[in-house]
Amino acid sequence: MLRKQKPSDRLVEIFLELVKIDGISYRELDVNDYLIKFLRKLGLNPFVDNAGEKVGSNTGNIICNIGNGGDFVVISHMDTAASTINIKPQLLEDRITSDGKTILGADNRAGIALILYNLEQLLYNKEKIKNFTLCFTICEEHNIEGSKYLQLPSSIKRGFVIDSSLRPGKFIHTTYGAKGLDIKITGRASHAGLHPEDGISSIFTASQAISKLKLGRVNEYTTSNFGLINGGEAINIIPKETHIIGEVRSKNIEEIEKIINEYKSQFELACKQNGATLEFSSHWDFHPYYIDEESKVFQTIFNIIKNIGLKPEPMLSAGGSDANSLNKKGIKTVNIGIGAQNPHSYDEFILLEDLKAASDIVCEIIKG
Repeated sequence: MLRKQKPSDRLVEIFLELVKIDGISYRELDVNDYLIKFLRKLGLNPFVDNAGEKVGSNTGNIICNIGNGGDFVVISHMDTAASTINIKPQLLEDRITSDGKTILGADNRAGIALILYNLEQLLYNKEKIKNFTLCFTICEEHNIEGSKYLQLPSSIKRGFVIDSSLRPGKFIHTTYGAKGLDIKITGRASHAGLHPEDGISSIFTASQAISKLKLGRVNEYTTSNFGLINGGEAINIIPKETHIIGEVRSKNIEEIEKIINEYKSQFELACKQNGATLEFSSHWDFHPYYIDEESKVFQTIFNIIKNIGLKPEPMLSAGGSDANSLNKKGIKTVNIGIGAQNPHSYDEFILLEDLKAASDIVCEIIKG
């Protein structure tokens, strides 16, 4: 079984180089510079698109044709969810971790390292490589913004995202979608001690509406959350404005819309009862997707995983990735498990056997 093997020293070296480069969302330029230099050294001609200008990042998505660009795309993202400044990666017997004072950044520097390593090895050894398009995206950790503005030619029909925290063998073929909520309640300010009856409390109004809502796990395939609430000016002033930001997630678009309409009705009712005004809007962070078992991309990754000696396991995920953006564009795309476990936390790690297994999967995707 390949699972018992360890990755090459060169793969580990590339990964450790990458995690030491700080590159949070909107600040990916240093990672971009490393990748451009690496790809050009291999004789490739990457370019940077203008997605950064649209989302406010200091760089854009990297796009690089391998051969003639082919009919499929391979993607990893450049940004990490938190800073890796002062990271001290620990290469242990069976895994790589940080020293517990920063994240490791395996999400998604491991994905990048897997792609770079296999490209380098195949090209240096003059082995055949398929024609395909390579992309490294920005701002994936912030509402998947970079890939939303990624423009790919109509020849691209399939996609492989090298990003999932699931262990190798698993791949995501179905996901939830997420729709963000932006709610503003405006009441009337008044002195809380002298004239409380002259005010209209936006906080009270918001609380009244929220108390009527089902949050958390709404049903088997639907969740909702209000993650940010900000209101008021001082303890002796009836709060005029309250701002609420939240989301609803489900694998069913109709279910998301139904719940959001129910929420809106409760906020409208509370505002009417208290004399407040309401601004209620929603926007898609990412759409759900489903890849059926008969599709070419499903069959390709299923057979690759099986052929390297692992058990293929198609999975449902409540999270989003660049795969959601590509599927929304009509490019059937799966997200592949690489084993970057406990992502976004100081306990993040990747097992060396998983790094090796994921490398074998990536190699089979791109080699001719």
